Amino acid sequence: MTPNHKQRIWVITGVSSGLGKALAEQVMTQGDRVIGTCRQPGQVENFTTTNPGRGYGLLLDLTRRDQIEQVAQAVEREWGRIDVLVNNAGFGFAGAIEETTDTELRAIFETNFFGTMALTNAFLPLFRRQRSGHIIQLSSHGGVRAFPGFGGYNASKFALEGASEALAAEVAPLGINVSIVEPGPFRTDFAGSSFGQAAQRLADYEPTAGAFRDRMAQVNGRQEGDPVKAAEAIWQLSNQENPPLRLPLGRIALASILAKIESLRQDVEAGRDVATQAVFEPAG
Repeated sequence: MTPNHKQRIWVITGVSSGLGKALAEQVMTQGDRVIGTCRQPGQVENFTTTNPGRGYGLLLDLTRRDQIEQVAQAVEREWGRIDVLVNNAGFGFAGAIEETTDTELRAIFETNFFGTMALTNAFLPLFRRQRSGHIIQLSSHGGVRAFPGFGGYNASKFALEGASEALAAEVAPLGINVSIVEPGPFRTDFAGSSFGQAAQRLADYEPTAGAFRDRMAQVNGRQEGDPVKAAEAIWQLSNQENPPLRLPLGRIALASILAKIESLRQDVEAGRDVATQAVFEPAG
């Protein structure tokens, strides 16, 4: 920690592996303190014991509202403030829209959207009293651009981005920043054991959704994204006085989002005449 750096309190969800683990290590190395959440008691104990004085583990399953409230209460009781909240925990899911059952879709949303927003809301009273802080939402380039076979996951991240964009405007006058981080493929366990798939697989979707499922398995462990460098980028984001609302991470994410912007621009321009005609004509 540099002489001019005041130690901050971070809450990072999902620190047992992947980007969450890399980010927790980056933050602690820089001298800030991390309250890291994990889903399993053994992971919680390991995080606390291996990071004495720097990190403290708390149990959190984002589908459990009681645990969400307990985490927020524990942070305020033990540390009295929160400077940065990183909603990192979540999981990927592959399957065509028709292949994905209602139960599977609701499970994706329960963690990736409803649980994440519930935790955000649980900390907002403390953020508001402080009139300061930074909420960092881990989305995806799949939260901007949808892909065949990824629709359920895309929908959960589109929802997170929409809610977070509105939240950013609501809390900006209170001195609170909100940023949405949009990674591309990174070499984590995202496409491994934590990646879900629709139980049903229909032959008609093999060229599209099926191909996507197979590709995710093939690239696992060979993604170009470096989670350590992503963690460094998020650390830098947290130190900006006026951080951006969105931050793509990785060359694939950047190209994907720019392609979506161009596609959207073309669609809007193509419909310009129709759009401008769908209004009441001036009276008289």
